[in-house]
Amino acid sequence: MIEITEATIDHAALTERVRSNQAGAVCSFLGTVREMTGDRQTTSLDYEAYPEMALKKMGELEAEARQRWPILDLALVHRVGHLGLGEISVVVAVSCPHRNQAFEACRWLIDTLKEVVPIWKKEVWADGTEEWVHPGLGPKV
Repeated sequence: MIEITEATIDHAALTERVRSNQAGAVCSFLGTVREMTGDRQTTSLDYEAYPEMALKKMGELEAEARQRWPILDLALVHRVGHLGLGEISVVVAVSCPHRNQAFEACRWLIDTLKEVVPIWKKEVWADGTEEWVHPGLGPKV
């Protein structure tokens, strides 16, 4: 399942959705809006996407991940719009027969999603300034 949404993401429902009696492991990643980025205080984030292009790229990631690991099911959901502190911006949930497979697939999916999917993030700082950032263009953190 892949989705771009303006709605609050129900991470528990997504994790439950990918569970299977064939899976010995379910791994999930939640990206959340944090208050501090380095020494700068964040008040909110705004995400924008070109949905058709982003969904196409997410579908390509799903297909590649399924070729690399024995994935039984997965969910890639990214939120767009205005998000406050603590809100979930992205969820990756993966089920596989074994934990190493699930961990590796989940990590690869979130890392690659952040690098190649056309979703843009604007950081809104406590001092009133704003900055558009794209993780694929800067140093990996």
